[in-house]
Amino acid sequence: MRAASSATLQDFSVNRTQPGAPVCTDSFKAYGGLEGYNHEVVNHSAKEFVRGIAHTNGIESFWALLKRGYYGIYHYMSTKHLHRYINEFSFRHDTAKVDIMQFIAMTVARMKDRRLTYKELVNVTQT
Repeated sequence: MRAASSATLQDFSVNRTQPGAPVCTDSFKAYGGLEGYNHEVVNHSAKEFVRGIAHTNGIESFWALLKRGYYGIYHYMSTKHLHRYINEFSFRHDTAKVDIMQFIAMTVARMKDRRLTYKELVNVTQT
């Protein structure tokens, strides 16, 4: 697992965000010096949680959902398949307000032609 260093976080932002786009973060030091973006910061330690467009509520809501899934459903998430768990909970988060029957239909549609065999599941080299 990679540490939450300045290089890691800034590389992540640079590789996934258009130059000049708004990037909203908390005041964690590793985000400092993020250049080329409209970087908005909220200072949670000063009881600031929203300032204009700057907030971290959406990502904190997602992490809360993922953690509830970890503790309440899976109890363990392997590093090898972490991207699958995150994709599942990202889908859940994005469709939280969708009617249950529509949610089921969307889930089934996403599974079509996406077979994952047991052999493929257990024999992939862990990274």
